[in-house]
Amino acid sequence: MGLKGSSLPSLLLICVTLWTEPNSALFGHANRRPNIVVVLTDDLDVVIGGLNPLSKTKKLVGDAGMTFTNAFVASPLCCPSRASILTGKYPHNHHVVNNTLEGNCSSRAWQKSEEPHAFPALLKAYGGYQTFFAGKYLNQYGRADAGGVQHVPPGWSYWFALEKNSKYYNYTMSVNGKAQKHGADYSRDYLTDVLTNVSLDFLQYKSSYQPFFMMVSTPAPHSPWTAAPQYQDSFNATKAPRDPNFNIHGANKHWLIRQAKTPMTNSSIQFLDEAFRKRWQTLLSVDDLVEKIVKRLEVQGELDNTYIFFTSDNGYHTGQFSLPLDKRQLYEFDIKVPLMVRGPNIKPNQTSQMLVANIDLGPTILDIAGYNVNKTQMDGMSFLPIMEGRMNPSGWRSDLLVEYEGEGSEVSDPACPLLGPGVSECFPDCVCEDSYNNTYACVRTVAPSADLQYCEFDDNEVFVEVYNVTADPYQLTNIAKTIDQEVLEKMNHRLMMLQSCSGQTCRTPGVYDPRYKFDPRQLFPPHSWKPSRLSQTVK
Repeated sequence: MGLKGSSLPSLLLICVTLWTEPNSALFGHANRRPNIVVVLTDDLDVVIGGLNPLSKTKKLVGDAGMTFTNAFVASPLCCPSRASILTGKYPHNHHVVNNTLEGNCSSRAWQKSEEPHAFPALLKAYGGYQTFFAGKYLNQYGRADAGGVQHVPPGWSYWFALEKNSKYYNYTMSVNGKAQKHGADYSRDYLTDVLTNVSLDFLQYKSSYQPFFMMVSTPAPHSPWTAAPQYQDSFNATKAPRDPNFNIHGANKHWLIRQAKTPMTNSSIQFLDEAFRKRWQTLLSVDDLVEKIVKRLEVQGELDNTYIFFTSDNGYHTGQFSLPLDKRQLYEFDIKVPLMVRGPNIKPNQTSQMLVANIDLGPTILDIAGYNVNKTQMDGMSFLPIMEGRMNPSGWRSDLLVEYEGEGSEVSDPACPLLGPGVSECFPDCVCEDSYNNTYACVRTVAPSADLQYCEFDDNEVFVEVYNVTADPYQLTNIAKTIDQEVLEKMNHRLMMLQSCSGQTCRTPGVYDPRYKFDPRQLFPPHSWKPSRLSQTVK
């Protein structure tokens, strides 16, 4: 099956000229440096069964290596999360706060300040890696007022990127800076398959003189959930899981969660069940993509020297706390993601409960390539020692930061006039998934003595939510009013520290780490730390 408009001669030209690039002393083990593949899905959850349709991926990546059961994102929304993957930074350091150009998503400022230091640029500039990107990049990529599809970020030898947000048909690709339009013919245009084919082309025609880095970013399972024709009848009896937090009122939660209509209408439930099925259907093509890439690497004799990462930019919900469907919330279903990795020195059939995040992907990939991660400004940590069995659990982090800046419309939604301005994503049944004061920051702790989430909202209430995830995995009960006051004060202090961290200071001991020292006066002026305000909120 050929690719519409794809230009293999130009791809060959790029690849033939690649091997002349010099290496740098910053990179070690020059001989046979490993290849690296990242498959990044869009909106794939792990909490509500997102991996179920991906049987081949689980076998070929997860069972062949390590599955991380505590992998989180720094922000549960596409553009901020993808920016964290590329930069290894928390949102407060890369400054991408939402999916809009005004929120710094693929903006000129982003292009100038962050793209030159993203990990692919380091791989190419200093490591002599040939680098390949195919798929969705950032939601506003290709906007005319941010360089259009002519803009190719530094660090990519071959660039095959989707203009703007995920689609399956009728889209435009940037092929090394030139627009390539696609229509609605399955055999020529179905995006997941197009990405599969262009990836296989790259593997076939790339230079064999250099290691390669390949990032394939699928549209699935993001809306509009268009399955390939052969999969449109799959999972016909499947419904969204009826977990304990499905279709219940989010009592003691932030007002945005409490506004959801409970019980949901039959039409809303029917809508989310259908969306759930369609999401799974789109994933069958992703499963095929992973299988074909692995098999091609195997045939070419390169599989044993290649790391393969499989993950997502955020989770998803379908009916939890009566929120019909979206991401953006602080709960496990939105912030936890799948992460499976296979590669050299990773033993098969392993599971790790260590706390990792999308900010760790860049440092880990640079570490694999032999780059000194300490020379970067990244907030994340390399989890390569975990995968190779060299990490003492007591030396690993015990907490991380999740932050999100809410979006609200300045005018009322005509379909929901009673709601007024300040809210957004109000569909179906005028249930809103976001608002301008759905702005929060959380400390997510995973330690031997605690599996805890502490969150504060930036609103008039300074609303606080706290969950003991061990005792309450579905986060039904907000224990902010009953938990020990000293724990609240320590978590409040830790949250402020993480929100102002940068680089090494993002990796200091957390509250449940034996090395933690609690003396807020050493770190903050008296006026910036206000336990009294917090106490008023939660009592």
